[in-house]
Amino acid sequence: MNPTQTDAYLRRLGAERPASPTTEALRDLHLRHLQTVPFENLSIHLGEPVVLEEGALLEKVVGARRGGFCYELNGAFGLLLTSLGYEVQLLAGRVHGDEGRLGIPYDHLALRVRTVGGDDLIADVGFGAHSHGPLGFGERGDQVDPGGTFRVGEAQDGDLDVLRDGKPQYRLEQRPRTLPDFRAGAWWHSTSPESHFTRSLVCSRITEDGGRITLSGRTLTTTDTAGRKEARELGADEEVLAVYRDGFGIGLSEVPTVRDFSRGGQFG
Repeated sequence: MNPTQTDAYLRRLGAERPASPTTEALRDLHLRHLQTVPFENLSIHLGEPVVLEEGALLEKVVGARRGGFCYELNGAFGLLLTSLGYEVQLLAGRVHGDEGRLGIPYDHLALRVRTVGGDDLIADVGFGAHSHGPLGFGERGDQVDPGGTFRVGEAQDGDLDVLRDGKPQYRLEQRPRTLPDFRAGAWWHSTSPESHFTRSLVCSRITEDGGRITLSGRTLTTTDTAGRKEARELGADEEVLAVYRDGFGIGLSEVPTVRDFSRGGQFG
């Protein structure tokens, strides 16, 4: 990223350029990212390719003011943090599913970030409902966050399990990866009928008061800071498009609908 791109990204987040790559600045950027850049899988159902390249990520998140899922959000955030002087590593994760089953390799992308003060942290702005701030990479006790109580624990083969409120969320490798390593995982999640991303629509972000707003198809769910949820069905297309525009900053010309991937292929 060049300085102009970095400044544009910071404007997207409503953030000032940090004087130095500190832990405090990282926490601020992390929360702002979750509040302004939605977790969404609209590209999959709009027939847009998911491209894991620096230019494409910056154009989508900054230029088009869109969101994305883990590969895009954490991939772009990692570029920003690196440009600001943080030491960043991309880590591969596998999401814990039903009955303790782990997802595919390269199922998730998270960031390991080292700050100027020597703190070693897990930053993750691409897991949907998760921690509002980065987690201590080497901390093995409870880490209390507005998003829940988190714990990073040792797993087999030197991996780490990230738990939220006692429930395993994903398993992280500790070996650094590069963005192209995740292309197969992004392709699978964008095309496979077995991926939950191809079976549903989601657009979600943290609100300024610490709650959450989520649009799944035509169902709008608001969650307050105490975890209380209220859901309602939206009616006309204009109402749905208005929520995308006013609630998430995403301007669309048509309402996305879940595509049929049973025949295979993102564009089939």
